[in-house]
Amino acid sequence: MTETLSFPGLGLEFLLNPVIVQITDTWAIKWYGVIITLGFVAGCAYALVRSKSFGLDPDRALDVLLGAVIGGIVGARLYYVVFSWDMFKDNPARIFRIWEGGIAIYGGVIGGLLAALILCRVRKVKLLPMMDAGVTGLAIGQAIGRWGNFVNMEAFGANTTAPWGMTSPTISRYLAYNQRHLAELGVSVDPLTPVHPTFFYESMWCLIGFLLLVWYTNRRRYDGELSVLYAGWYGLGRFWIEGLRTDSLMLGNVRVSQALALLCVLAAVIVFIAVRVRISRSDNPHVLPLYVNTPEGRAVLAGTFYGEQKTAVGAGAAVPAAPGNRPRRLRGAKRMAAARLRRPRRRGLNR
Repeated sequence: MTETLSFPGLGLEFLLNPVIVQITDTWAIKWYGVIITLGFVAGCAYALVRSKSFGLDPDRALDVLLGAVIGGIVGARLYYVVFSWDMFKDNPARIFRIWEGGIAIYGGVIGGLLAALILCRVRKVKLLPMMDAGVTGLAIGQAIGRWGNFVNMEAFGANTTAPWGMTSPTISRYLAYNQRHLAELGVSVDPLTPVHPTFFYESMWCLIGFLLLVWYTNRRRYDGELSVLYAGWYGLGRFWIEGLRTDSLMLGNVRVSQALALLCVLAAVIVFIAVRVRISRSDNPHVLPLYVNTPEGRAVLAGTFYGEQKTAVGAGAAVPAAPGNRPRRLRGAKRMAAARLRRPRRRGLNR
């Protein structure tokens, strides 16, 4: 399974084997899985380290992050399956063979977000600050995870004459097999010519995005702003990069992830402008305060907020009356008389 991935214009060659250890005929430890795991760990670690900067309790934030990772894996797989149904319709059991490959990052983001929505509610964690911490970690996780595509020699683009173009036997076989299909989509390819290393483009784009979000974290004006910036930044890069790729998930003649990226950019621009206009027109200088600066956020950081909630719930709980002390129910005329006694006197009307 070892083969050479070369960058002819740069004079570079890499001898790659996607498998680290072959356990059985069907099970193996692969570099792709290890690199993706490193991306998850790095993203979660960053979010936890910075959690207090967002007014979050690290233990509860960890619960949300772990749930978001699981939701992300499920969402990434389902997204891929939905838009590649022809590969699974004759054998639906293949849906669960995720180790054979087939996940999509936008599905992972959607699945992770849905899981975070549920867990933030269950664990009483503020959603927008949690999202801001999470998307910054997500950016560095993506930057690392894309190198799994490098080892697998996948997620590449069409032909290029740029000096950093890459080629390998796997790439040439893929282009030769899909040449006619790509031509139908208006993409002309030569299996013997180097291609765009789009995995590298996306990795660098996400790394720059991560650094920008880290820099902007202490300059953010409201909760959710980092999430808006991430959606716009990643969407902008993905829209361009997806247009170069030869393995896009398609809906008719539309590249699904490219269309979704464009929607994310438009939505991010609209939300960013709308919120900024609202802030500028407000007479309240403290409109949309950061959660970390609110009394509740400070209580979370002091470790008293969740304890106070338990105390309040305990103090406000109804104590049932003892069976022998239950009030007797009044009936008939006695009930009417009691009601008249409780009714306030109306002064000044019968003078």
